Amino acid sequence: MRFIRQFTAVSLLCGSALLARAQATPPWSKGANDPAVQGYVFRVPDIDNVPDLHGNPANAKLVLFIGGNQFFVLPQLVAAFERQHPELKNHIYYETLPPGILRRQIAANDTLTLGNLTIQVKPDVFEAGLRAVSAMRKDGQLTHVVAYTTNDLAIMIHAGNPKHIRSLNDLGRAGVRLSMPNPEWEGVAKQIQASLRKAGGDTLEKAVYEDKVKAGTTLLTEIHHRQTPMRIMEGRADAGVTWASEVRFQESLGNPIAGVAIPAAQNTTAIYAGGVMQDAPHPAAAAAWLNFLKTAQAQAIYRQFGFKPVAQHPE
Repeated sequence: MRFIRQFTAVSLLCGSALLARAQATPPWSKGANDPAVQGYVFRVPDIDNVPDLHGNPANAKLVLFIGGNQFFVLPQLVAAFERQHPELKNHIYYETLPPGILRRQIAANDTLTLGNLTIQVKPDVFEAGLRAVSAMRKDGQLTHVVAYTTNDLAIMIHAGNPKHIRSLNDLGRAGVRLSMPNPEWEGVAKQIQASLRKAGGDTLEKAVYEDKVKAGTTLLTEIHHRQTPMRIMEGRADAGVTWASEVRFQESLGNPIAGVAIPAAQNTTAIYAGGVMQDAPHPAAAAAWLNFLKTAQAQAIYRQFGFKPVAQHPE
């Protein structure tokens, strides 16, 4: 009888762990992030998990390379844009990898290898932080640059805040395990480092991004900060700094995620921008997309997730 009770308890724990794993693992969009006509749907958890490539590149009439922190906005944006441009319906392909990885893909002759899969697709639009986009325009890679929204940082934690995290300074505590964006390819890491210095000087930044990395209590992202809520829900991290919009998105899904606001004096605001690639195969569609991002309809979609408008839109 004791064995049966123990076996039942273990089974319940395993079942709970599997449920938590399934809840933590993307894609969270339930297929809404696929703007192409679907073929045979092959679903095997952690085998077909490719949440950053959306649609069919083979017959695309508009290809978007977009910084990963906007992945949850794209289903509504693409659907609204397609209603205005029905000729593009089912012919939009987009990637939501970190900007640093997208730029490496462009530099590698527009080619990306993911496991045994290699694809080559030339982007029409590149979207990232305004600084990166402006640098690409200066280098002659982009034209028709548009700034379209802003975002602020927040501390992502597990619902209920079991570690009692109240501020950025709490992230330096030895008992707090972190998941943080990798500065190598995530531009948000620079903004986070700036905020850490505002809150606790060089000491706090070093503690989070050097000392705790060496100690194994700060895990740097291997893809992008979509990994932070996964790690928190899986019990591998207690907190991480992300964009406030990502906290709101996780809360909207009903996932056990919450956020701690960062005061304005310590926060860092990002301006998101995009431009038409100089050698874009579909420049007219690319310009139409960027102009759409400034419309009231697109801005309302961004506001749902806590994004804010840009006062001026440099062209």
